[in-house]
Amino acid sequence: MTALLLALAAGALVGLALGSLGAGGSILTVPALIYLLGFTPAEATTASLIIVIVTSLTALVAHARAGAVRWRAGLLFAAAGLLPAAAAGLLSVHIPAIVLTLAFAVLAVLAALRMVRRRTPQGAGTVSAGRAAGAGAGLGAITGFLGVGGGFLAVPALVGVLAVPMSAAVGTSLLVIIANALVALTARAATAVTLDWVLIVPFIAAAVLGAWDGKRLAAKVSPNTLQRVFGSLLLAVAVTMAAGVVL
Repeated sequence: MTALLLALAAGALVGLALGSLGAGGSILTVPALIYLLGFTPAEATTASLIIVIVTSLTALVAHARAGAVRWRAGLLFAAAGLLPAAAAGLLSVHIPAIVLTLAFAVLAVLAALRMVRRRTPQGAGTVSAGRAAGAGAGLGAITGFLGVGGGFLAVPALVGVLAVPMSAAVGTSLLVIIANALVALTARAATAVTLDWVLIVPFIAAAVLGAWDGKRLAAKVSPNTLQRVFGSLLLAVAVTMAAGVVL
């Protein structure tokens, strides 16, 4: 019963972050699965992809209904990351657990610092096919390797590289996250990782509900405030993970 309650609470928080920011929620999923629910790193990164796909799809529907998704830009950005996501997904299952955990902790620290210190991007840079392809490929590789959506990278990249307005960047980032996560999950389909669906299903259910609440929250609270709150939480989680690996 305790594990079930933890799954529900963690799922709600993940959905809230994804729905409000298009970022931050998926990178909270892996440590929640490992430290709260007892998953191994390999199990957690695979389960995270499933959770990210379902939750992001729910949040995407809400943003699409509001007309806040740039479909062409999102699909072009995602296309660049499909092959890297597949390759990284196949590679990750052969990496030692301690390496995966440490790599994830480093990424989480960087993501947290970005969320806490940076303001929401306001302007758009010059659209460059090379920069867009590079950013998309990098995001795909991160998604495949560590089982995270990478929205904290996708949102500023969509604004600065593809000139997507900030009002549509969150929704568009969800489209990118879903595409990369689907490919990465497919690449892992033949692996021998066993998943605990008794905990994953309620986690997903709570995350889906949280995503709808997150969309409503985004309309009432400043994006900068939301970024700082989730960034601070993520930083605490990341430091804890890193300390656990080192010590």
